[in-house]
Amino acid sequence: MNSAPTAGGRVAGPTPGFGGQAFIPAVVEKVRRVKSMIGDRPIEIEIDGGVTPETAPLVAAAGANVLVAGSAVFKGGTPDVYTKNIAAIRDAADLAVRKIA
Repeated sequence: MNSAPTAGGRVAGPTPGFGGQAFIPAVVEKVRRVKSMIGDRPIEIEIDGGVTPETAPLVAAAGANVLVAGSAVFKGGTPDVYTKNIAAIRDAADLAVRKIA
């Protein structure tokens, strides 16, 4: 992804307020529009919330390159499960980006 960002923008995945809310599917198109406005400039697009192994590839393929996950990471109750949850999100996003590269 971008190695030297000069700026960034954040898009909320769910309605802001509290953790564990559902991802809003219209956010994917919003990310695509933001990415098209940015072009190749080194600007980070962050998705804050609602990031899961199912939503991460959608927003990554649309152009997001910073994904913030909370509830999806901390399901399971143990550090080993947290590590697996993070890996699942990262792997899903990476796979989506590799498919479009």
